[in-house]
Amino acid sequence: MDRPVVEESLARNVRRLSRLELPGAGQVRVVGQRAFVGHLPNRDRLGTTILDVSDPYAPRIISQVFLDDDESHSHKVRVVGDLMFVNHERNMTAIGRKADELPGARAALQQTLGREPTHAELARRIGVSEADIPAVEEANRRGYPHGGFRIYDIADIGRPRRLVHQHTGGIGVHRFDVDERYAYISTEMDGYVGNILVIYDIADPSRPREVSRWWLPGQHAAAGEAKAWPGRRHRLHHALRFGGELWAGCWHGGVRVIDVSDITRPTTVGAYNYHPPFPEPTHTFMPVPGLHDGRRIAVAIDEEDHAHSDAEVARRRGRLHGCLWVFDVTDLADIRPLSIFEVSELDSPWSRATPGRFGAHQFQEHMSDTLLYCAWFSGGLRIVDVADPYAPQEIGHFIPHPAQGRAAPQTNDVDVDARGLVYIVDRYAGFDILEFDRPR
Repeated sequence: MDRPVVEESLARNVRRLSRLELPGAGQVRVVGQRAFVGHLPNRDRLGTTILDVSDPYAPRIISQVFLDDDESHSHKVRVVGDLMFVNHERNMTAIGRKADELPGARAALQQTLGREPTHAELARRIGVSEADIPAVEEANRRGYPHGGFRIYDIADIGRPRRLVHQHTGGIGVHRFDVDERYAYISTEMDGYVGNILVIYDIADPSRPREVSRWWLPGQHAAAGEAKAWPGRRHRLHHALRFGGELWAGCWHGGVRVIDVSDITRPTTVGAYNYHPPFPEPTHTFMPVPGLHDGRRIAVAIDEEDHAHSDAEVARRRGRLHGCLWVFDVTDLADIRPLSIFEVSELDSPWSRATPGRFGAHQFQEHMSDTLLYCAWFSGGLRIVDVADPYAPQEIGHFIPHPAQGRAAPQTNDVDVDARGLVYIVDRYAGFDILEFDRPR
């Protein structure tokens, strides 16, 4: 089969092998010759697509898993052996999140005013229109009973069989990690503000058993902890396990390294926060394999904040974009930044398109060398070598065209298989398999 031609200005050392117009996705994970795609909210309730990618020029859908309700999405997926894990999280509508804020806002206004607040006063407090308050009250009354994660038996890959829906709290589970014995779940839980880490023993995958929790001091409101930040700004995004440690991106709380040698007592052993002055929240944090000039190195990537209108883009001008960080983590008690890597707005024709985001979001959550494959929203795929931790260098890129009817591509996630093939998904639509020709 002839390989598709890509405009030279939009690709360097990377070529597309194939594309499927799958619905928008939050994560792609490749295991063997199968790709697992977790979808963002969509009208068909599609949660997960499983694909055969043995022929990278002709990927085919093997099976799909659908959700039971219209309030949830299942945009993350991990696989271990014959088990598939997916998240269950409330759709991030303005009404759904504001419903969580309503009781606290009402109580605060009652204390200040000495009476029941009006709809107009509540609306100003939580940032919605007065006309939205009845819908917010109804969402609060109804609650959200679907949050958590599900485990499927995929021994018969064409017919995934649900083993369990493990319920959690709040709006449910976001990103997570999993291995043969434990699931490291980022979720909201009753009594806490924002996502925390809950570790489950999955020795019996039909009956996950909670073994421990970890959170940033100040998150446990029910225990009387007072936070020094507004809203949910400091929270766990997710944590990845490497050996006896978990490496955690903590949103506006920066990065943490957590010792889990005793799985029942996760303990923070390293921390660094670069917010402020850097404005974009920390998404993912992980160590680079091996030593570099005798030092231990780690990388983190920020998630570009939302920009859905020209006014928001104008507000952002002059502000740093989400970027890639390199750290010296030789001494976990003294983590030090070494460098950052940024992509110029000149490097994408859609860097200021609205609605959309330009900066960084995520990289593949495993490394075998010093290469990072980064999803850069409207900057597409950026391949960065951190062999010199003081000077990360881009050695390849690929920017897909926008999905039909969209102003900009929104490359959301990336993975790399054992063959070195690269897989990217778009928030709106699109699943691409790419080949990277590494410079000699």
